[in-house]
Amino acid sequence: MTMFLLLFTAVLAYLLGSIPFGIVMAKLFGLGDLRSIGSGNIGATNVLRTGNKLAAFLTLLGDSGKGAAAVLIARALVGEDAAGVAALCAMLGHLYPVFLKFKGGKGVATFLGTLLALSLPVGLAACATWLLVAVVTRYSSLSALVSAVLAPFFTLYFYHLHGTILVAILSALIFYKHRENISRLFAGSETKIGKK
Repeated sequence: MTMFLLLFTAVLAYLLGSIPFGIVMAKLFGLGDLRSIGSGNIGATNVLRTGNKLAAFLTLLGDSGKGAAAVLIARALVGEDAAGVAALCAMLGHLYPVFLKFKGGKGVATFLGTLLALSLPVGLAACATWLLVAVVTRYSSLSALVSAVLAPFFTLYFYHLHGTILVAILSALIFYKHRENISRLFAGSETKIGKK
């Protein structure tokens, strides 16, 4: 029964994570096909490149909210183990959404949303790190990478060892999806926040 519940949680969290809020907001606001704009990414940073700040903000809320919702619902209905499963599967849903032929975003907002739900202090520390690096450098990708590096340490301090392993896996996924960004950062050709 426990395995069935965890499997059921995994499937539902994945489907929730697969909802492409960037695509939805781009259509609602008449911004065109987000995948043919800017970086082609479906996240809030690329929505912002269209110049529509409200659509970008709503995308940020949706992408982070679906990660947080998956964790909180799983914890409330099944338990802490299910919350961890939901965090991973919601993240995988955003990165590889079934609704977009498994071609998703880079997972930063969903990552931060899951952290906030897993442990509020961990999430707040990761969000503060992202914001600080973003303000100083204006690079969304660098902000995400620094947050991903520090998130397991925040988890170890504020949460527990078991959660640290999970967050380390999520952080590794962030790095994997930012491979091209890392190359552009080293080359000095990465696009800054707010640039169309």
